[in-house]
Amino acid sequence: MEKKTYYISVGAGEILEPEDVTGNFEFEISATEEEVDKLQELFEDKEIDEEDTAVRALTPYREYHNDPENDAYDWTLVEIYKMLHELGTPDTRKHIE
Repeated sequence: MEKKTYYISVGAGEILEPEDVTGNFEFEISATEEEVDKLQELFEDKEIDEEDTAVRALTPYREYHNDPENDAYDWTLVEIYKMLHELGTPDTRKHIE
């Protein structure tokens, strides 16, 4: 499959094509449609994990290190950055490292 350039905003969970970029992105990657679909799934998982951590935050007696909701969020975020590092330009890789 042919790779195309995409611009990524992790915080917003956005994958932008060059014609959609308005300057608000953090990383540049080169990816196939299949890879972009997988990244989009990770962003969707991150959104669900964020909602779970927000609910968990209302429970004051639970410690962060004993918290499966935060563990899930952390794992998803690490997977996103691994994928961005793998698909990223040299500048993207350097920034992540």
